Amino acid sequence: MLEEELKGWQELARNMVETQIARRGIKDKRVLQVMSALPRHLFVPSRLKDSAYDDTPLPIGMGQTISQPYMVALMTELLALGGGEKVLEVGTGSGYQAAVLCKLCREVCTIERVKELIPIAEENLRKVGLSNFKIKYGDGSLGWKEESPFDAIIVTAAAPKLPQSLVDQLADGGRLVIPVGDRYVQDLLLVSKDRGDELKKEVVSKCVFVPLIGKEGWKGDELR
Repeated sequence: MLEEELKGWQELARNMVETQIARRGIKDKRVLQVMSALPRHLFVPSRLKDSAYDDTPLPIGMGQTISQPYMVALMTELLALGGGEKVLEVGTGSGYQAAVLCKLCREVCTIERVKELIPIAEENLRKVGLSNFKIKYGDGSLGWKEESPFDAIIVTAAAPKLPQSLVDQLADGGRLVIPVGDRYVQDLLLVSKDRGDELKKEVVSKCVFVPLIGKEGWKGDELR
């Protein structure tokens, strides 16, 4: 069944990586290879499959989106994964970013606050043959303390400030990628934790993400 669904899409995935990602400066060969081989159309609603490989975010329901392919590649490359890491993802969505991570690291722990998306993401991940992940329903701004520390953390929603819980759960030498800013535009931050809990922060680019809602994110009334 999966092979039938994939017919004709491999070339679109390769073209997406070549024209939208590699050409814009992404150099990590592992990231490029994984995204060339991963069927992004399986992670979007059926009515949007024809747009699955376009250079744009797409709605997946419940006010959430699947990120632009270039942004997925950029954030993933910034984590500098070597294959043996345990990674926390905040904002599972339909599971595409988690799928990319699963191909590149040892284990992915991913948190989603919209309960209805969790079975969809899990089905999508299983459909492409992945099993090295755990999904939790909850407040992603608080991280997943029981599973910490994490070698890398990626946040696919925008926070008004850097959540301390995520910083605390980052291992020594770890890397955290997160959009931080106001409701309409954010800085994509790369946060590195050196030994002794010293943080190094680098602004990588401007970006626009859906809000990170939670105790250490945006509150519902702040979004009105």
